[in-house]
Formats: sequence, structure tokens, C-alpha cells
Amino acid sequence: MKKKLVSALLVAAMAAGVLAGCGNNGSSSANNDASSEEGKVINIYCWNTEFIERLNEVYSEVDKVSDDGTVTYLKDGTEIHWINNPNQDGVYQQKLDEALLNQASADDDDKVDMFLAEMDGISKYTDAESDMAMPLTELGIDPDKDMADQYAYTKTAASDSEGVQRASTWQCCPGVLVYRRDIAKAVFGTDDPEAIGEKVKDWDTMEQSAEVLKENGYYILSTYVDTCRLYSNNIDEPWVESGSTTVRVDQKMIDWVNDSKAWKDAGYFDPSVSGQWNSDWYNAMGPSSKVFSFLLPAWGIDTQIKKNCPDEGLWGVTTPPQGYNWGGSFVLAARGTDNPEHVKDIILAMTVNKDNLKTISQKFLDFTNNEPLMDEAAAGDDANYNSSYLGGENPFTYYSPAAKNIKLAPLSIYDQGCVEEFQSAFDDYLKGTINFDKAKENFERQITERHPELTEVQWPE
Repeated sequence: MKKKLVSALLVAAMAAGVLAGCGNNGSSSANNDASSEEGKVINIYCWNTEFIERLNEVYSEVDKVSDDGTVTYLKDGTEIHWINNPNQDGVYQQKLDEALLNQASADDDDKVDMFLAEMDGISKYTDAESDMAMPLTELGIDPDKDMADQYAYTKTAASDSEGVQRASTWQCCPGVLVYRRDIAKAVFGTDDPEAIGEKVKDWDTMEQSAEVLKENGYYILSTYVDTCRLYSNNIDEPWVESGSTTVRVDQKMIDWVNDSKAWKDAGYFDPSVSGQWNSDWYNAMGPSSKVFSFLLPAWGIDTQIKKNCPDEGLWGVTTPPQGYNWGGSFVLAARGTDNPEHVKDIILAMTVNKDNLKTISQKFLDFTNNEPLMDEAAAGDDANYNSSYLGGENPFTYYSPAAKNIKLAPLSIYDQGCVEEFQSAFDDYLKGTINFDKAKENFERQITERHPELTEVQWPE
């Protein structure tokens, strides 16, 4: 109940404009938010070690890192304190929201200086009225000039409803299909990315390939949850219109449920896998698994596949059956930071500096947020972009064209809650424990419990 109360309080605070810094309409400067003297502690909120590892690797001001990894010491004596809470079940947002609500009264060393937000929650944190994140211009960053090479959709996602950019990201997240090379050879006689791409080029073709894999004792995917992003990223209207209290379920989400049930009944998913981000899902990535493929962006290969299956040469990358993007970690400057100059430098170093982005792409396989750089990577002239982990393949040849075609789904501040509760409610239906109407009823109850300010759910006819 505490999580739900905090969420409701934050939304109410956003609507009322009572968060720290509200009412200035972005007119204050960075120097008005803090004294001209920078603080000695930079508190950065995050939900995993992804940004931590990359900053420690490429940020030139890093001196050393504590043994437990929770503190990064900079050369000027400033300490970055990492406040890392898990993303599952809304824990990260709960902790961050509590801290932001207390930002005005917190001691300088306890203030939130920077925080990360993923795509599903970015609209909530870039909201102009709540003013939780500073416009980049107030830090002395000119998005039009400094970030001219970033992919356009990331800049749109990082901006408030007035078009003011309040966040930046080092990532562009086109989705691909990541497949097991050994299974591909055993079933299809080849592990060539282009040839496998033809086997999964659209949903009908992928269904035919799923049947062939099944006949040979394999599963096309681990779980129906793996396909959800491809549907939810292509919805036509936002879950909740700005200023509305009505949740509108897009027909594409119903299509996902119907298609998932058909594929599950046909035996195309691994029945031992119950959802994502759990031991079942991680085990399905292991070398002894019978699961052929996963639908993931570049960060998923590094943070999920590679960590659960370190064997080099076992995986390859090709085009998915439908274009999609998944996630992206956006970096935001918290209103009220006492370290605006450090925050500015970190944002520029981690999301704009081309040399740093190149290192991140080559070391972590990230498809980074610099279109000319990624065009260079996709050209194949630099062998440093070839991945030994992916059997010597250059995955950027598949990321780059997909990135240029990303269609940003309409965003709302309720995206994460709606997607999570929709999946939760219909999971019971897909498992066969409840009927379709009961799943709809459960979603209506769950989303209004999670966000009490929402008043109704409308379903497609």
C-alpha cells in the first residue's frame, strides 16, 4: 500500500505543482538551484549497474571506485554515491519518488543530483508542470547544437509536452532477434544471419519456423511475454491521454493476447518459463536450453544474454518479425541539485562525447545515440565493432537500419504501470486459470489500485 500511496502522492504533486522548483516554469538557472560552489557528493539514482559500469569505464574524471562499487571517486575529490534499487515491482520509482518529494528539505549531501529513467517512465519525469528534471538549457547545454547527432526519437522522448528537452541518453534501442547459432545449424542447416532473418521476417513466416523448431524439439521463444514489446511499441494512441483519467486499451494489445494464446496452445513457447526477469527466463538463455531466440535490443545482449550465457560464438543477431524499440536509460538532472556543473559534465561526457560513445559501443555492444557514429559502425570497415561473443558478427549492420525506422509509440506517464498490470492480468488467462472477461476485470481493478486517480478503462470494440 505504501508504494501505491507514494505513486498517488507524486501524481497529485505533479498536478498541483508542489514539487521542489515548481512554479518557475523553467525560468530559473542552474545557479539559482544551488550555490555557486559545487557540493562534494553527487547522488545518482539508478536501478542496475549498467550506467555505473559505463561511467567508470569512460568518464575521464574518474579516479577510483570503492571495493563494493557503491562510490565512484572523482579526481577533484567529489564522490559519486550510487543509490541502486531494483526496478521490479515499481521499487525503483517508489524510492526515487520519495526522494524527489523530499528534495526541497533534504540536506545538500542527501539531495538527488541525477537520476535515470527508462522509456516507460520518461514522460512522468520530464513533465513540465512537476519540474522534477531541469531543462538541459539551464545546465548550459544546447540540445539543438550539442545533441544534433542524437537519434530524433530519443530527443522527442526526452522532452516535455512543450518540446523542452530535460533528459539525454547514451543509447538508441532498436530491437533485434538474438538466436542460437547451434540450434540454427541443427534445424535450418545454417547460422548465417541473413538466412535466419528470412526464417523470421514476419509473424507468419516466424510461425512456420516455430513449427519446424517444435518438430525438432526446440522452442521459437521462451515466453509469450517476449513478444509483448513488439505489439505495445506499435500502439496508435497513448494508454492515458494527457489530462485524462481514462485508460484506453489499444487493439494491438488484444492482438498480443490472442496471438500469444494461439502460439502457447501450439507449443511454441518453453512451458518451464514463467515470465521475464526471473530464474526461468535466465536459465532459458543458458547453453543447454532448448529456446532458439529472444527479442531484445542491444543492451539486452550485454546485460542479460551474455551474463547468463558467457560462451562466445553461441549467439547471433538478425532482423525481428516486426520493427520495435525497447527501453533506453535516460539521464536527468534533478531540480535542486547542488552539483549543476558536475551534472552537466557527466551528461555531456556520457551521452554526447563521440569517443566515449565509441568505446561504449565496442566494449559493451551498446548501440549508442550518435547516428553518424552508428552509420560508421554499420559500414563494417572497423573490425573493432565485430563481436567475438556473437561469433565475429558485426551486429550494428542490423541495429542501424532498424534504428532509422523506429516509430515512437505515444507516451504517457502511466506507461509502465499499464504494461505491467496488463501483462499480469492476462498472464493468468494465458495460463488457463481464468477466462478472458475475468482478465479484463482484473486489469481494471489492478490499474486503478496502482493509480487511484484513474477512473475507468475503455476496451476496443
